[in-house]
Amino acid sequence: MSPLKLGTKFTLLAGCAVAMTMTMTSGCLNHPLKPVELEKGSEVEDQLQLTVNKDVDILFVIDNSGSMGEEQAILANNFGSFIQVLEADDVEANYRLGITTSDNGNPWCPPGTTTPEAGNLVLSSCKARIGDFIFNNGETDVTDLACNDICTLDATALEVLPSTTDYDSTPKPRKWLENIEGKKNIPDSTDTEEAFKCFGPQGINGCGFESQLESMYLALIRAQNAEEVGSYGFLRASAILAVVFVTDEADCSYNKSFAEIFEQDGNRVFWSDPAAAFPTSAVCWNAGVDCEGDPSNYDACNAVNKDVDGNIGVDNKDAVLHPMSRYIGLLDGLEKEKQELNAEQEVIVALIGGVASDGTPFYGDVSGTNPMFQSSFGIGPGCEAPNPINPAEPVQAVPPVRLRDLVEEFTPGNMFSICQQDYSFAMEAIAQRIRDQIQPACYTKCVKDTDASTEIVDPECTVEEDPPGNDNTVKIQECERDAAGYVLDGNGDYSMPGTGVNVCYALLTDDSMSTGSVGDDMSEYCMDENFNLEFKIARRPGFPATGGTSISATCSLADFPDVTCPGIGG
Repeated sequence: MSPLKLGTKFTLLAGCAVAMTMTMTSGCLNHPLKPVELEKGSEVEDQLQLTVNKDVDILFVIDNSGSMGEEQAILANNFGSFIQVLEADDVEANYRLGITTSDNGNPWCPPGTTTPEAGNLVLSSCKARIGDFIFNNGETDVTDLACNDICTLDATALEVLPSTTDYDSTPKPRKWLENIEGKKNIPDSTDTEEAFKCFGPQGINGCGFESQLESMYLALIRAQNAEEVGSYGFLRASAILAVVFVTDEADCSYNKSFAEIFEQDGNRVFWSDPAAAFPTSAVCWNAGVDCEGDPSNYDACNAVNKDVDGNIGVDNKDAVLHPMSRYIGLLDGLEKEKQELNAEQEVIVALIGGVASDGTPFYGDVSGTNPMFQSSFGIGPGCEAPNPINPAEPVQAVPPVRLRDLVEEFTPGNMFSICQQDYSFAMEAIAQRIRDQIQPACYTKCVKDTDASTEIVDPECTVEEDPPGNDNTVKIQECERDAAGYVLDGNGDYSMPGTGVNVCYALLTDDSMSTGSVGDDMSEYCMDENFNLEFKIARRPGFPATGGTSISATCSLADFPDVTCPGIGG
């Protein structure tokens, strides 16, 4: 046994001559002891900002071209792995989830033949647009596979209920799913996972020249434009932003000033076959990527600017595909704005696309072994897997370069294979990246125990809320307690201390689940960091915090933190 330090306080357990809290100097060391710091009544206090932001805005950009039926079905069926992380008891994210498609139009996809969303958010049941699940005049029909077989809810269950935004206090239906402080914008009886099985699938009649990056760009721009009725207000200033791409092809976000690269009477330098009657998706690869090394297994493929004549390394203004700086710059700007409110917040980008099962891309020319794929896409498949529906046609996807670069810029390694038959691992991993930014509100100093007679630490704290644009802080009350501890309602939420109170705090100090109440249990994260206090900020459903609201706590500190909280902060 390690030697005991004089002045260390213990709670003596059964078997000792005296069952009380005392300062140990000798005797009865044969039983388990709970070391507790001896306090001197110090009035030292420290005010700390609490990171309690659980707001998350998630944008899904879903490829809705002709080959995506099975992939959309897999995504919808595995969405539970994603949402369960965000809705877990120790996370309870206040999320908004918007969906747009990869269709941004193209000279070969005129309005009427496809319905280019161009970044507009989509929130309607797949059963209400069943024609979108038929491609090429009925040659491919996935109405059952990607909609009817997985969407089991009727229009009543999928009703989008009115909600407000930071910019619009008038409740009205919005084009996104949300769950904020436990209040959803779909009926209470409707499970979000089941709702996504209807809202998520986007069909397969979208343009085959996918503009995934431009669709993301336009969706985020629309969300900040007050004139965009369907999208404005989706983004919240303080919310974590995550963008998830689901696609089996390369990005083709072209500058419409250079639409001639697709036109029959234009410059066909990027066409696989300049004598063909129409271009293939190879234009997208050839116009924005340059590879080096052995063509059967390139050393590297990189996103580059090319002009209409195929010259490499031209200025951004002359690039036929929008330069990557357009997309990196947008997300970087949003990230910097968010970091003004929370310095540690980072934008998250994820891809379920044409990479291997370990997330790595492969680039190889297959003109000698699979000339049709090469002609269609300009490169060989980045992943391939058996197709249980049609064994004669394996599942294949084009490797990413431009999308890869965006992921690596913001969330390195956050890429997963679209060729898998199960996306649950990918969905859970992407959600965990979001969860990593939703940390419990640990108090990062060692707090004073004001009542040595209890089993757990009894802090003395003041908690204040500071809404944006308001010079006056507002004192927050502690959540309702009774003799057994914090009062939790039927949903496990903390009860407000009064009818007119919409926010309260709870002090979590039980690191050994010793009180019998779950309301004061500390999270594993705060315990692992050796903190002795964690805050829980609870809000009445329907009364979320204004974006940019900060919360601070001032607590009396321990006299001997090295003894009371050894190894604090991990």
